[in-house]
Amino acid sequence: MLKNKLNWKRPLFFALLPIFLVMVFLGFPMPVAPPPATKPMQEQAVVVKKKKRKPLVLQEKSESTREP
Repeated sequence: MLKNKLNWKRPLFFALLPIFLVMVFLGFPMPVAPPPATKPMQEQAVVVKKKKRKPLVLQEKSESTREP
């Protein structure tokens, strides 16, 4: 009753038949959802070095150079 020699073409055909039918109705390649959009990277803060300020020295008039 059971065949000793099985043909590989018939089971392969019936295994792939649903896939081919789906491809016929949906098209090839099969439509899939696009990957989610990537978010832009966060901007990196740049440390700004403050310039060292020279101390402001006021020149005081000495008593000898002061006019009366």
